[in-house]
Amino acid sequence: MLADARALGVGPGAVVCLGDIVGYGADPEAVVDLMLGYDAIAVAGNHDYAAAGLLDVEWFNPFARAAAEWTAERLHPAQSRYLSGLPLVREHLGAVLVHASPEDPEEWPYLVSPGDGVRAFAAFSTPLCFVGDSHLPAVWIRYEDGRVDFARGAARLTLGPEERYLINVGSVGQPRDGDPRAAWGLLDTARRSFEVRRVPYDVDGVARTIRKVGLPPELGDRLLAGV
Repeated sequence: MLADARALGVGPGAVVCLGDIVGYGADPEAVVDLMLGYDAIAVAGNHDYAAAGLLDVEWFNPFARAAAEWTAERLHPAQSRYLSGLPLVREHLGAVLVHASPEDPEEWPYLVSPGDGVRAFAAFSTPLCFVGDSHLPAVWIRYEDGRVDFARGAARLTLGPEERYLINVGSVGQPRDGDPRAAWGLLDTARRSFEVRRVPYDVDGVARTIRKVGLPPELGDRLLAGV
C-alpha cells in the first residue's frame, strides 16, 4: 500500500491511518514503527486501545481477543504509549477522521447501512469525514436539500463544492468485501477527487506467518478469502 502511495507522490507526513494499526497481524512492532517513521496522522481504533490496555477485550470475539492479548505482550512500552496516546477523533485538511463513527466514537459502532450514515452526518460539520472499522468500502453523500445517497463498494469520486461526504476507505488489513487485496483511499485535495485503490500483496505469506507465530489460524484464513 505504501509503495503504491509513493508511486503516486504521497510521502511521509501525508499518510493518514484511521485506526486498528495493530490487532490481527503477526508484526505489530514493525507496523507501529512504520507509522512513526512515516509521521502518520492517526486516530485510535478499538484494537489499538485494547493492545495498549485501555479497552476491555471481553466483548471481542475469541479470535480478536486472542490477537489483542498476543499483541499486547509484544509491544514495547514506547509503542504502547504511542497507541494509548492516539485520539479517537481528529480533524485534518477539512476532514474529520475517526475509526468508527463521529456520532459515538467511543462505542465503536459499524456504519454499514444508509441510515447509519444519515445519523452520522449530524455529528460532524466538515465537508468530509473518513471512517474505517467495518473494513467495508462505502460512501454516503449528503446534498444541500438533505438527501443522502449511499453506495457500497470502492468509491471513485469528484468532490462537489456543496455536497458533504462520509467515506469508509476499506482496510489495508483484513478486507471483508470478498476481495483479499489491500484497500486504501487516495484524497487529492488539489483536484478535489477521491478513490479507493486496491493493491495485491503476498496474502499467502502473511497467512502462513500468522499461523507460524501462534495466532488463531482463522485470522489467516480470513485474509485468503477477504472476509
